[in-house]
This record gives sequence, structure tokens and C-alpha cells, in this order.
Amino acid sequence: MNWVLLMLILAVIALPYVIEIRRSRMSMRVREDAPGKFAQLSQGVTHYQWVGPKTGPVILCVHGLTSPSFVWRALAKGLAVAGYRVLTYALYGRGYSDRHKGPQNRLFFRQQIEDLLEHEGMGERKITLIGYSMGGAISTIYAADNPDRVARLILLAPAGMGMVARGFARFIAVTPVVGDWIMYLVYPDMLRKSIKADYYPGISELQEKELDYRGFLPAVLASLRGVLAERLGQEHRVLAICDIPVLAIWGEDDTVIPLTAMGQLAEWNRKARQDVIEGASHGVTYTHGDQVLGAITAFLAEDL
Repeated sequence: MNWVLLMLILAVIALPYVIEIRRSRMSMRVREDAPGKFAQLSQGVTHYQWVGPKTGPVILCVHGLTSPSFVWRALAKGLAVAGYRVLTYALYGRGYSDRHKGPQNRLFFRQQIEDLLEHEGMGERKITLIGYSMGGAISTIYAADNPDRVARLILLAPAGMGMVARGFARFIAVTPVVGDWIMYLVYPDMLRKSIKADYYPGISELQEKELDYRGFLPAVLASLRGVLAERLGQEHRVLAICDIPVLAIWGEDDTVIPLTAMGQLAEWNRKARQDVIEGASHGVTYTHGDQVLGAITAFLAEDL
């Protein structure tokens, strides 16, 4: 009987890891129908796509924790119509990019941007950065470290104001081993419920599909323990000192990055402009695309 109980316990412990191993690999076969291109960078293969006139001012878009570059589709097209050259890409562990093992901290994500810009021959050309959610934190870090390379910074419901994970998610993020096991076992259902609660046609289905691929969950966990655990006060102060124009756009009903973050940003950078989209939740980038596009194009049209 004791052996049966032991085997049952071991099976329960192994279950989430077995499920993870059985998920599909991101492979060249899967990538065959992907739009855009692929670059072999220093940390792995990165999926990316350009839209807009080749002579237009360059905008680099950095997505968030669980929603790859498809969240930029409508906004990127709108910016392209306005004459901008827009580069979107998938962070490692998401979309069609490689599933990188190990920490996902500021150095890791900054290196991906640097590698991609070098691969695409950007040289010393100034760019505008648009970062959504975790991408807002990554963009802030890159801009503060490379102020001479960034013309403007646009933040959409940005992380970096404090620990994003709260409650049960925070326990997972700060608890080694046990947190990993819970993450693999429980987080998929948590994410599915969150997606259904904020359902948006054409986006939600793709968000949920990320769970089909091996390496996505470890990437999310590594980001929660890495770049998303940082407060970026020093970086925002640097941006203010360097006079880099900053626009932050928030969702009025966002429960992931609440409006209280506006006050924190204002404390760090009083020069930053801040807009609130009424009735928008954390999906403001795609649920209220027209309003976001209007705010961004007006900001970009101003003289530096």
C-alpha cells in the first residue's frame, strides 16, 4: 500500500512536467506559414516583420509577457499608413521565436533588441520605441541604456512600476521549486480564464494557442522572476534627464497595470505625457486600437 501511495505521489509531482514535455516543439515546420522573416541572433532564432515604407522613420514595437507580436497587427498597419516603417518581433519563448532556457532579465531582452537592430542594419539610426506591458519595461531599459539611439519612447500599459505579479502569481514568482510545479500545473488554466474574461476576436485565440508549445510556460515564469520583478525608477529618471520625449497610455479599467502606476511614473519623470483610454482594460493596445493610434500619431507628429 505504501508503494502505491508513493507511486501516486510521484505521478502527481511529475504530471505537469510530463504535460510540458508532450507539448509541441517550435520548429521550422511550424514556422513554414509564418509571415515575416527569421534571424539567427546570438541567443537564438527571432521571428520579425517589417511593414510600412522603407524610407519612413523607424518604429520598433516590443510586446508583453504572454501575447506575441500579433498584438501589433492593427496598430502597425495604422502606423505604416501614416508613413512609418514599423518593425515587430517575438520575444524569446513566445510566438515563432526560439524557446530560450535560462533567466529572462534586462540583459537578456536588451541583447535581443541590440542583435535584431544590428541584423537589420540600423547602425546608429535613431528609432522610436513602443512597448506594451512587459515590453514597456524592456523598452524603458533599452532607452535608458541607449539614449542616443532613441528619438521617442511610447509606453502602453507599461510594467516597471513595481512587482507585476500579485497574490497567487506572486507566490509562484518568488517561490523556487514549488512555484515551478504550481506554475506548470495551474497557470495554463489561470491564463485561459483571463483570456476568456477579456475575449477579443482574432487575438484571444492566438493568445491561448501559445500554451500549445513547449517552452512558453518556462519563459513566462523566467520573466516574472526576471525583468518583471524590477522597479525602473532610475531608468525613468535617466530618460527625463536626457530629455527623451515619453508618452504613456493607460487603460482606465486595467487590473494588471492599474492607474495608480500613473502617479509613480509622474514622480520619476514629470516630463512624461500621460493619457488614459476610457473603458479600456489591459488589452488597450488592440481593444482600443483607433484611440491608441490617434494618440501615438499626434505625439509622433510633434516637433522634437
